[in-house]
Amino acid sequence: MKIEDISKSLGLDSKAFDRGDLIVKSPIDGSVIGRVQQATSKDVSRKITQAVDAFHHWREVPAPRRGELVRLLGEELRSHKDALGHLVTLENGKLLQEGLGEVQEMIDICDFAVGLSRQLYGLTITSERPGHHMRENWHPLGPVGVISAFNFPVAVWSWNSAIAFVCGDSVLWKPSDKTPMTALACQHLFERAAAKFGDAPDHLSQIMVCGRKIAQAMIDDPRMPLISATGSTAMGRAIAPRIAERFGRTILELGGNNAIIVAPSADLDLAIRGTVFGAVGTCGQRCTSTRRLIVQGSIYDDFISRLKKAYASIPVGNPFEDSVLVGPLIDQTAFKGMEAALEKAKEAGGVIWGGGRVLDNKYPDGFYVQPAIVEMSGQVDIVREETFAPILYVMKYDDFEEAIAIQNGVPQGLSSSIFTNDVREAEKFTSTAGSDCGIANVNIGTSGAEIGGAFGGEKETGGGRESGSDSWKAYMRRSTSTVNYSNQLPLAQGIEFDVG
Repeated sequence: MKIEDISKSLGLDSKAFDRGDLIVKSPIDGSVIGRVQQATSKDVSRKITQAVDAFHHWREVPAPRRGELVRLLGEELRSHKDALGHLVTLENGKLLQEGLGEVQEMIDICDFAVGLSRQLYGLTITSERPGHHMRENWHPLGPVGVISAFNFPVAVWSWNSAIAFVCGDSVLWKPSDKTPMTALACQHLFERAAAKFGDAPDHLSQIMVCGRKIAQAMIDDPRMPLISATGSTAMGRAIAPRIAERFGRTILELGGNNAIIVAPSADLDLAIRGTVFGAVGTCGQRCTSTRRLIVQGSIYDDFISRLKKAYASIPVGNPFEDSVLVGPLIDQTAFKGMEAALEKAKEAGGVIWGGGRVLDNKYPDGFYVQPAIVEMSGQVDIVREETFAPILYVMKYDDFEEAIAIQNGVPQGLSSSIFTNDVREAEKFTSTAGSDCGIANVNIGTSGAEIGGAFGGEKETGGGRESGSDSWKAYMRRSTSTVNYSNQLPLAQGIEFDVG
């Protein structure tokens, strides 16, 4: 599907992706697929003012009514899933099935948020004072800033915005400048839903395509009480102190250095499948990608032999082709990062299988690579770093406590997994003495989270949570209310303070 066909299917005019100063290239072959207008610092200030105005209107709309807008957005996504999924693949380079799956995530979170719009529950709390009752109320917070990364160019926006909308907030979205066209398409579909809704305020959802310097205005503006940012740990370190300085809130979903433990009792066929998808899916460019593999010594040789055999059969190529399982890296910078990491691993004694650029004759401006397996004798510095590429570091362990120590022995804490049929190991792994990650899976890989669970991690992953469970509370403010329905005024804790 060409960009012209995608535009037409989405109901966009023929020039929607051909105006502006930012040139957008497809990682598939390096071809120019569009031009997008970038925001200026004045644009950001204006958009924040508009977001505040929209919030003041939207917060007064009953939450179930707000849910109706999100339902309509979900219907627009259903109707345009194929076109938007193709655009994700064209602009991002992930497999078409993954592009379509990302849009399905958007549909799923809309369904979740619609139900949530009738379940923004507070608490009734027993008061120690007679003739009093206490309750907890949840109120809309304000404009929410969403910063998303290239690897999930639309899903992350929907995780945040669908919940923010039903909570009564407006949204200002800064997409990655590597994938701005998908953002424009999402904004268009939102506007279609808003038109059908009828009385949504103008500017309830806005986007601003810009670089870091311009985005700083949103980071620093006290009118933005919450910034939800997905990206690297370095990005989190740069923005979190600035937001904290003005006492703003953050939801940070940062780096991951995710590991799979393979125990002697594991179903090895299952473990191979989980490892391969986790390590090479999206060309290793997921925050939940499997970066480390920790295998018990007694099964190590057999498992790694089978893993290499599986890797050898992985077709790399154009992500629109049905037979392909690994598409390109996003750009040359990502490729150089992979090369540099493999060189460091080699210098540290790593034995490398795979790696290197492929298909450069067919796609000279696309950066396709052979996924790499790197056998390491221990968890050296390079293993403790996150490289956004299909590199899998493999290590042995002897006893289970050692495996958990290796799993937890990195600065990041997003996703983790164990393959085992030993119930004690499985329960230990998910206990307080097991994995220290925000996600701890048993007999599935590290990648592929569902929207029903809160998504995020600990340590340098940032501690934030998006999507399901009770993550909606981050988009609201809490108020505790005590009501006296008696004609007395007793004080808490039995304090006496009589006047007159």
